[in-house]
Amino acid sequence: MSLTTDEVDDINLLAQFNLDNTLEGLKVHQHEASPNTIAAAARLYQRGLITMDDGGYLTSLGLKAAEQAQRLLTILRA
Repeated sequence: MSLTTDEVDDINLLAQFNLDNTLEGLKVHQHEASPNTIAAAARLYQRGLITMDDGGYLTSLGLKAAEQAQRLLTILRA
Protein backbone atom coordinates (compact mmCIF):
# COMPACT_ATOMS: atom_id res chain seq x y z
CA MET A 1 0.00 0.00 0.00
CA SER A 2 1.39 3.35 -1.04
CA LEU A 3 0.65 6.69 0.55
CA THR A 4 -1.17 9.27 -1.53
CA THR A 5 0.20 12.78 -1.91
CA ASP A 6 -2.61 14.05 0.33
CA GLU A 7 -1.71 11.56 3.06
CA VAL A 8 1.96 12.57 2.91
CA ASP A 9 0.96 16.23 3.16
CA ASP A 10 -1.29 15.48 6.14
CA ILE A 11 1.49 13.59 7.92
CA ASN A 12 3.96 16.39 7.18
CA LEU A 13 1.63 18.92 8.78
CA LEU A 14 1.02 16.72 11.83
CA ALA A 15 4.78 16.34 12.22
CA GLN A 16 5.16 20.11 12.62
CA PHE A 17 3.18 20.27 15.87
CA ASN A 18 5.21 20.60 19.06
CA LEU A 19 4.17 17.66 21.21
CA ASP A 20 6.06 19.03 24.21
CA ASN A 21 3.64 21.96 24.43
CA THR A 22 0.06 21.22 23.41
CA LEU A 23 -0.82 24.89 23.97
CA GLU A 24 1.37 25.75 20.99
CA GLY A 25 -0.56 25.55 17.76
CA LEU A 26 0.17 26.19 14.10
CA LYS A 27 -0.99 28.89 11.74
CA VAL A 28 -1.14 28.07 8.03
CA HIS A 29 -0.88 31.44 6.31
CA GLN A 30 -2.99 31.47 3.16
CA HIS A 31 -0.60 33.81 1.32
CA GLU A 32 2.62 32.07 2.37
CA ALA A 33 1.88 28.35 2.65
CA SER A 34 1.87 26.01 -0.31
CA PRO A 35 -1.51 24.96 -1.71
CA ASN A 36 -0.76 21.41 -0.49
CA THR A 37 -0.25 22.61 3.08
CA ILE A 38 -3.42 24.71 2.99
CA ALA A 39 -5.38 21.71 1.71
CA ALA A 40 -3.83 19.43 4.35
CA ALA A 41 -4.92 21.80 7.13
CA ALA A 42 -8.45 21.83 5.75
CA ARG A 43 -8.55 18.02 5.60
CA LEU A 44 -7.21 17.65 9.15
CA TYR A 45 -9.83 20.12 10.36
CA GLN A 46 -12.62 18.24 8.54
CA ARG A 47 -11.47 15.02 10.21
CA GLY A 48 -11.48 16.64 13.64
CA LEU A 49 -7.72 16.50 14.16
CA ILE A 50 -7.13 20.26 14.47
CA THR A 51 -9.33 23.05 15.79
CA MET A 52 -9.29 25.42 12.80
CA ASP A 53 -9.15 24.99 9.04
CA ASP A 54 -5.96 27.05 8.92
CA GLY A 55 -4.19 25.27 11.76
CA GLY A 56 -5.00 26.01 15.35
CA TYR A 57 -4.42 23.38 18.00
CA LEU A 58 -4.50 19.61 18.00
CA THR A 59 -7.69 18.00 19.25
CA SER A 60 -7.37 14.91 21.47
CA LEU A 61 -7.64 12.74 18.35
CA GLY A 62 -5.17 14.99 16.55
CA LEU A 63 -2.71 14.66 19.41
CA LYS A 64 -2.83 10.88 19.11
CA ALA A 65 -2.36 11.09 15.33
CA ALA A 66 0.55 13.54 15.65
CA GLU A 67 2.22 11.35 18.26
CA GLN A 68 1.98 8.32 15.98
CA ALA A 69 3.17 10.26 12.93
CA GLN A 70 6.15 11.65 14.80
CA ARG A 71 7.03 8.25 16.28
CA LEU A 72 6.98 6.70 12.82
CA LEU A 73 9.25 9.42 11.46
CA THR A 74 11.64 8.91 14.38
CA ILE A 75 11.84 5.18 13.62
CA LEU A 76 12.34 5.73 9.91
CA ARG A 77 15.08 8.27 10.49
CA ALA A 78 17.02 6.12 12.98
